[in-house]
Amino acid sequence: QVHLVESGGGLVQPGGSLRLSCAASGFTFSTYAMSWVRQAPGKGPEWVSSIGSRGVTTEYAESVKGRFTISRDNTKNILYLQMNSLKPEDTAVYYCARGYRLSYYPPPDQGTQVTVSS
Repeated sequence: QVHLVESGGGLVQPGGSLRLSCAASGFTFSTYAMSWVRQAPGKGPEWVSSIGSRGVTTEYAESVKGRFTISRDNTKNILYLQMNSLKPEDTAVYYCARGYRLSYYPPPDQGTQVTVSS
């Protein structure tokens, strides 16, 4: 059974940083590309970033390029998202999902809330 548990969210001021984690279990993590997705209040899921199974290939949405960094540790089955220079428009529930830049992501089961506000 696939199990993804996100953590690391919180309240941060504009310009601040957060590091999100996604602990994976129930599947062979090292063989799957992974993505971070976010959903802001009243909006649908928005793809944020993807990383290949070995961590070599990465892509970012234009809105976060240069500010966010996706990475993974296949020895620990954890996916990360380092978020710097946060903006109020980054406020959303962030969650991880299997797959590389898919055309559709379902809404989150849980995710972790990121709120950027002064």
